[in-house]
Amino acid sequence: MDLNYLLIWIVCISCISILIYAFRFSTSYTRGWIIAALLVLCTIILNAYIYPSIAGFIGAFFWMFLILIPLIGSNQINKLAAKQQYSQARKLSIILSWLHPADGWREQPEILQALEMGKQGKINAAITILNRHKNAQTPIGRDATATLYQMNGLWEELLIWIRINLSETVLDKDFNMLLCYLRSLGETGDLNGLLAACDRYQNTLDKINNSITQNLARLFVFSFCGQKEQVEKLFNGPLSLYSPNIRTFWLATADLAAGNETSAQEQLLTIRNNEDIRIRSAIERRLSQPIINPETVLNDDSKQILSRLVTELEHEARYSVRSDFRQKKALATFTLISLNILIFAVEVFLVGKEYILYHFDLGFFNLNPLNSEYASQFYNKLLLTLYNLGALVPEEIIQQKAWWRILTSTFLHFGFLHLFMNMIALAFLGPFVEFTLGIRRYLFTYFTAGIGSMLVVTYASVMGYSQAEFVVGASGAIMGIIGATAAIMLRGWQKEKSRIASKRLRAILFIIAFQIIFDISTPQVSFVGHTAGMIIGFLIASLLKHKWQKNK
Repeated sequence: MDLNYLLIWIVCISCISILIYAFRFSTSYTRGWIIAALLVLCTIILNAYIYPSIAGFIGAFFWMFLILIPLIGSNQINKLAAKQQYSQARKLSIILSWLHPADGWREQPEILQALEMGKQGKINAAITILNRHKNAQTPIGRDATATLYQMNGLWEELLIWIRINLSETVLDKDFNMLLCYLRSLGETGDLNGLLAACDRYQNTLDKINNSITQNLARLFVFSFCGQKEQVEKLFNGPLSLYSPNIRTFWLATADLAAGNETSAQEQLLTIRNNEDIRIRSAIERRLSQPIINPETVLNDDSKQILSRLVTELEHEARYSVRSDFRQKKALATFTLISLNILIFAVEVFLVGKEYILYHFDLGFFNLNPLNSEYASQFYNKLLLTLYNLGALVPEEIIQQKAWWRILTSTFLHFGFLHLFMNMIALAFLGPFVEFTLGIRRYLFTYFTAGIGSMLVVTYASVMGYSQAEFVVGASGAIMGIIGATAAIMLRGWQKEKSRIASKRLRAILFIIAFQIIFDISTPQVSFVGHTAGMIIGFLIASLLKHKWQKNK
């Protein structure tokens, strides 16, 4: 396996995934992504015929500028806007607007400039900019219109404008307008309408890839329904990037809805002189107009929807890979990563400086195949070093009873790329399984999957079912973690009817399908070992109790 080949796979799968999402969940912002993905795919396919040895690098270059950087950049813009750092967000959006001119990003810098002026108190200048874009036909125009209403605290008027000008089809595709609609319902006291809309547009909310945008809908519901505990969970989790002033505002809103008026007013008065005109207008509205008590207006259907949303927030925390990775220290996972890196360093030390000099000839870039006597000598030296350190040699395990190789081989890697890919996968997926199963069960799953996969490879090789003569790598153990993740999600879907677990399970199944196709098409990769590790991990996690179950 060489980097060029791996890049071809990564770029193609990434582009195909974007196209599937864009065509399946067509929104106002997907046109540019479709163009970018098709352009990158055509580039890499064309170069696969003309320059096959560097096609992956060429494709990765275009993929980085047309897909990766815009994805990271748009996410960063959302984070900066959440922090009210509009000036920095505007500068970044100017750069990105040149990469995706078909998505309305060319107008985004001006909208952010208007928000910055509004924050600075330059209301007339902000209104002048927004009026230039005000219309109901484009996403940017709708954003400009909604912002104008928000600056003046005219939520009743905004709700009327949305109902007159925006159809359900538009709301189903324009996430920002859907959020404005939901908040307008809450601001005007139509709590049953707010909860009914959340239920009606649930599929639309599920389409949102941005965690911040998706959780804003929950924030509006919980705040206007007086669910302060849930609001705090949101601000301690997916909405933690928001400024203290915004946090205080929504917590005070929840207090008002719950009947804690004195506490809420005290909180609002501490941020009353906020420089952002939109927040200042919202605060004045809170102080002058009482919020309806949800206990007096919510019907039975609304209460059921609210209960479901509370449960889903719990499931989001329980089954979210990213939140566990970010909020807690995965001691066992990073100890395993450190051990793998340490043993790889020993491997490099024993091989010598040739490891750096000739590693490129072993397929890291695959530009110069083994075509020299020195490179060939290095290759043999590397194999001998791996053998001495404990690589898996099936015949020796059976004939010489060298069973220790089944364990030691899981900590050895055939090169930088091999190590890097395995450790990235372990760092991303390991923490979730560790926090769900607990450290002891997690380590039991990891080592059983790793050792078990090596045993299966040994048996398959000896029996003639595979041609694995020399095997190293933590891939079997890591595939066991993937299998365990699938088992955890499956249990959450079956026993708790968790939509979040169901969604994560589909993502894991996609990863498994990609891995199987990749393994079958790559001779150097052990399909038998990967599949065995995945099955073992799945079975073990299916039988073990989860940590959260013990705490019930």
